[in-house]
Amino acid sequence: MAIPPLVEPVDRLSGAESVRTARQRRLPQLNELGQRRLANARVLVLGAGGLGSPALVYLAAAGVGTIGIVDSDDVEPSNLQRQIVHGQADVGRPKVVSAAESIAAIAPEAVVVQHAERLDAGNAAAILGGYDVVIDGTDNFPTRFLVNDTCAALGLPLVWASVLRFDAQLSVFWATPPAGSGVRGVHLRDLFPTPPAEGEVPNCAEAGVLGALCGQVGSLMATEAIKLIAGIGTPLIGRILVIDALSGRFTEVPLIGTGIAATDPNPAATLAAPPTQAWQSLTPVDLVARLAARADGTDPFVVVDVREPDEHTESAIPDAVLLPLGDLLTEAGMATLPRDVPLVLHCHVGPRAEHAARALTAAGFTGLTLLDGGMVAWDAAVVAGTAPGVGRKWHGDAVTGASTTAARM
Repeated sequence: MAIPPLVEPVDRLSGAESVRTARQRRLPQLNELGQRRLANARVLVLGAGGLGSPALVYLAAAGVGTIGIVDSDDVEPSNLQRQIVHGQADVGRPKVVSAAESIAAIAPEAVVVQHAERLDAGNAAAILGGYDVVIDGTDNFPTRFLVNDTCAALGLPLVWASVLRFDAQLSVFWATPPAGSGVRGVHLRDLFPTPPAEGEVPNCAEAGVLGALCGQVGSLMATEAIKLIAGIGTPLIGRILVIDALSGRFTEVPLIGTGIAATDPNPAATLAAPPTQAWQSLTPVDLVARLAARADGTDPFVVVDVREPDEHTESAIPDAVLLPLGDLLTEAGMATLPRDVPLVLHCHVGPRAEHAARALTAAGFTGLTLLDGGMVAWDAAVVAGTAPGVGRKWHGDAVTGASTTAARM
């Protein structure tokens, strides 16, 4: 199994971050390059509870640059037995606020995005779409299936686990792993085709749970995310790790993926089917030629930048429409795009633009083209002036030179 790294590395670590992660950077499999990938990664943790708490702590300690937290609950006294990111003084406070403060105390340079809301079919794609990998620490089946189907639709890897009493299960689901990796896609519905009936499976409040086991599993979830980000080791794709804490046994159960079912009863499922053919692509030099033709009125089209606003501010293609992927994936976001002219999609390197193309194709858009290599290629060829015959007129008002943003996908 050869899974390429999920994230491009930042140019360099800060002095403080280099000192803080020194022991980890000495690992030959991870090293300086892997650490710089972690610094550029965006990881979303769903639930700042029993599983999310240790995952958040170790993601922050590992040097993950951006950590999102989704949780609409406040801290309760009964949480403290297993939710180690919170303390007694946090009782009554929002979990996202308490968790963000704990992360800041460990890794001050980490960017923490607080999603103090309940995940539902209306906001799932917009929230998940801005991240590289998702960790599911939720505690109910409807949300778990919503998260799975949304990740499948977006092409995102999902680190999943479940804990009850003294037992736990852990796996990595990825419906559409990278082409050429030799990995067969697998997702939650391959393990549980449909959610169990309400009341069929007891929850932790009814059956109880060992807090230390939550710590073990949450730490393993963080480990799987780190492996995916850095492209190291063998992720738990196609394998279910089963933990029996009372006997101290760790066993594996193989899981064979069957693909995304066409009848998946989820709003996001319509985005999951891959397009019937690959989208067209063009190089930065090709795009410059088309921009010139558009200026002459012979080639109408719209460039759509699906990166985040801060990335767009640093370096942008002239007259590109900024529509971050999370916004584009919503009905309102798609409604802002024209359907009567071709669209050229780009992000920093490529994956986010591919996600956007997949969603737009499912929504009926045609004439989609991807900028080969994204903004990295544009900056190298156009901003840096390495492409022959390309003048400064195509650098864009927002461009100040080769992009200084941390490399993102």
